[in-house]
Amino acid sequence: MMADLICVGAIAGSFGVHGEVRLKSFTAEPTAIADYAPLTTEDGKDSYSIILTRPIKNGFAARLGGVKTKEDADALKGVKLYAKREKLPSLPDDEYYYSDLIGLEVFDTGGAYLGHVKAVMNHGAADLLELQAKGQENTILLPFTRDVVPTVDLHGGRIVADPPEGLT
Repeated sequence: MMADLICVGAIAGSFGVHGEVRLKSFTAEPTAIADYAPLTTEDGKDSYSIILTRPIKNGFAARLGGVKTKEDADALKGVKLYAKREKLPSLPDDEYYYSDLIGLEVFDTGGAYLGHVKAVMNHGAADLLELQAKGQENTILLPFTRDVVPTVDLHGGRIVADPPEGLT
């Protein structure tokens, strides 16, 4: 079921005292998150309609269906919201949903196994792939650029990377 769902946002807590939430949007066009509603929780047990009420720092104030009080909103802090894949736009060949990359095996250009993608992060500058190497405790952060990651083969379940010297 998770392959059919894409994380498009997260609830950062309550906003005010009338049941609004602070909503972080992970969509390319931030206001588009409302277009993909109803959004569900990861387990699919809860579903929410969304009305964006106003932009706020780092996101939006929003009303979620069924969330009436500040306490209801506070209880949802940290909940990730998912949209069905078929509601989302198709991506160009060189763009990927983060969830499609997680779990892919990563090899260097010589065919040596580097690890699998544990997470995809973006702290503002660029996307990073967090790799978990077999038998290693620490993870490796790999810049997700065309120069460092020339090949992403979703159907084959693998990525070919040319990591910078000293990274691995």
